[in-house]
Amino acid sequence: MHRINPNKLILTKWTAVAPKQKERHFIVTKLIRAEDETIIACELEAVINKNSYTIDWQELKETSNWLMGWQ
Repeated sequence: MHRINPNKLILTKWTAVAPKQKERHFIVTKLIRAEDETIIACELEAVINKNSYTIDWQELKETSNWLMGWQ
């Protein structure tokens, strides 16, 4: 499990362990915050085709799904 500071997620690079539709490499492009300014989600953009996905930022902690950096 990765230790992640959610405030420093913007523009970080991630690799999907099990790529779908050849989308393997992603960049965090946006942080979604609650009214009390806590981060609740992030937007990942696929490098290959610029598709965007919103996920719970804590999913990035799971090493079975995500690797930090581009592998």
